[in-house]
Amino acid sequence: MWKIINDNISIAFDSIKSQLLRAIITMLIIAFGIMALVGTLTVVKGIEGSFSSSLQSMGSNKFTFKRYNNQFLKKKHGKRVHEKINPRISYRDAFNFKNRYDAENALVSISFFAGRDLEIKNNIDKTDPKYKIYGIDENYTKVNAFEIEKGKDFSAKDIANSKYYAIIGKDLEKELFDHQNPIDKEIIIRGNRFKVIGVLKSKQSNFTGSQNDKIFIPLNLARSIFGKSASNYRITVAVTDKKTYESNFGKAISLMRNIRKLQPSQENNFGLSRSDRLEGELKEVSSSLNILAFIIGMITILGSSIALMNIMLVSVTERTREIGVRKAIGANSFLIMMQFFVETFVITFLGGVIGILFGLLIGFIVAKSMSMPFGMPWNAISMAIIVIFAVAFISGLYPAYKASKLDPIQALRYE
Repeated sequence: MWKIINDNISIAFDSIKSQLLRAIITMLIIAFGIMALVGTLTVVKGIEGSFSSSLQSMGSNKFTFKRYNNQFLKKKHGKRVHEKINPRISYRDAFNFKNRYDAENALVSISFFAGRDLEIKNNIDKTDPKYKIYGIDENYTKVNAFEIEKGKDFSAKDIANSKYYAIIGKDLEKELFDHQNPIDKEIIIRGNRFKVIGVLKSKQSNFTGSQNDKIFIPLNLARSIFGKSASNYRITVAVTDKKTYESNFGKAISLMRNIRKLQPSQENNFGLSRSDRLEGELKEVSSSLNILAFIIGMITILGSSIALMNIMLVSVTERTREIGVRKAIGANSFLIMMQFFVETFVITFLGGVIGILFGLLIGFIVAKSMSMPFGMPWNAISMAIIVIFAVAFISGLYPAYKASKLDPIQALRYE
C-alpha cells in the first residue's frame, strides 16, 4: 500500500511539473484560503493577549470609582455624550472615601490624570511631546500592579509634603538616560524640576496603548501644578483576600453613595468598573471573535475548495487519454482514483503550508503594528491542518471518482 502511495506521489509531482503554471495557481488559491483562516485567528489571538495583558496590568480583585462608565449613550451635535451628566469625582470626594473606608483586606488609592503629550527635559536633552503625567498617592503602584525596577516608591510622607519627586517609565529612561542610571537625576516638566527616585518595570503594550510612557508624581504636588477645578479623580480599591471581595465591594458602594448624598431611590451618579466583570466580558468577546474569524476563514476555504475541484475536473478531462493508457496496461479503477486523489492532496498540502506561513506572517505584522503581543496560534495551525485534509478529501473525491470510472476504450479514442 505504501509503495502505491509513494508511486502516486511521484506521479503527482511529475504532473505538477508538467503543468506548473496551473499547479501554482491552484496552490495559491488554497494558500489564500488557509492564509485567511490562520491570519484571522492569529490576529484574534493577539487581540485576546492584548486584553488579557491589560487586565493583568490593571491588577486583579479590584474595583474603580470614576465619573462615568466606559459606554457612550447618545449623540448630540455630532458628538457622543453621556445621557446623564454625573457630577465629577472631586478631590474632597476621593479624600473622604479613603479616610472613611475601613474595610479589612483592602487597599485604597487616589489618582488623577494630570496631562498628556508633554515634553520632558533634563540638563542636556529633551524628548518628543508624548509622555503622560499622573498624580498618584502612596498606594497607586501596589493597587494597579506596577513594579519598581530601580529606586523606590513614594511614601505617605512624600505625598503629604508634596516632594518634587518622580517615578518614570522605561520609555523615558531610554530616551533621556540611555546607558545611565536615572536615579537621583533631575527631569524638567513645564519648568518644574523633579528628582527621579524610581523607574517602573517595563510592561507590554495593550489595547489602551503603551504602558511605559507614564510619569508619576505625588498627588498633592500634581494638584498644585496641573490641577483644575474640573479635575476628575479616580478611586481604586484592591481587595487582598478574594473571599471578602463582595462584602468590601458592597461596603464601598454604600460609602460612595453616602459621600455623594444619594437617597435610596436614586441611581448611582458615578461610574464603576470591576476587574472580575472585565474578565467575563473578555471571554465573551474572545469567543465571538473566534467564531467570526472561523466563519470568515471557512467562507474563503469554501471558495478555494470549489475552485480546486473545478481545476481538478479540467485536469481529468485533459488527461483522459493518459487515463485510458494506464487502464489499458493494467491499472484498475482504485489505482486511477488513488492517483488523482494523491495529486489533489499534494497540491492542497503544498498550498496549505504556504498559507500557514503567510498567515503567521500577516498575524505577526498586524500584532507588531498594533503593539499587540504575538504568540504562536497552535489552535489556528491545528485547525488549518484539519481543513487541509478536509479540502483535499472534498475537492479530490469527485474528480478522482470520475477519472476512475472512465471507459478505457473511449478514453484511448479521446483527442
